[in-house]
Amino acid sequence: MLIEAYRDLKYLLNRGYRKSYALEFVANHYRLTKGERYLLARCVFSDEWIEEVERKLLRPEELGGRVLAVDGFNVLITLESLLEGKAILCEDGLVRDLKYQGRYRLNEGTERLLGHLARALDGLDIEKAVFFYGKNVPGSGEVKRLTEEALIREGVQGEVRLVKSPDFELKAFEIVATADIGIISKIPHVFDLAAYVGRLAGWEAGGFFEILGKT
Repeated sequence: MLIEAYRDLKYLLNRGYRKSYALEFVANHYRLTKGERYLLARCVFSDEWIEEVERKLLRPEELGGRVLAVDGFNVLITLESLLEGKAILCEDGLVRDLKYQGRYRLNEGTERLLGHLARALDGLDIEKAVFFYGKNVPGSGEVKRLTEEALIREGVQGEVRLVKSPDFELKAFEIVATADIGIISKIPHVFDLAAYVGRLAGWEAGGFFEILGKT
């Protein structure tokens, strides 16, 4: 049933239907569960979008000497999901979380994740990393402090900014680490930092088509 729903959704997206409308129609028709709806929402895209991301997606070796803007909470949520086995490699080649989580929640594992993140950045030979966190998210000030400390420990050139709208700020950069489609659609290049960090740490995301094949 999920495979059929995927095929129908894919057809509608390729015909230009808005995703929210197409997904609601398909999900209601097949009486999909909340989890199945969320999976399709996160992972299924039109062929046009997949081709766009493919053109924009950079490899680690292409980042040398360049500035990397980081969608801080987006990356942290995805990393946490990878660690918990709740992340998935989507159709457009980006890893996304399946945690049903809106805002990031500061927890005892945050410092460890930031350590992995800073070590990975150190190996990318970038000029500088610029992190953006939403200042209205509870605990954002502490996350900023922990991020700065992690960057200093690993000798990574960078800065951390608390801002009202990270999405707005990030769209001004050439390369952004994010899986947010609203940001990706407005920037020249994207880097899947969460997936890169996960590979180095041994945290692999499940594949979308693997899940479809098991249904």
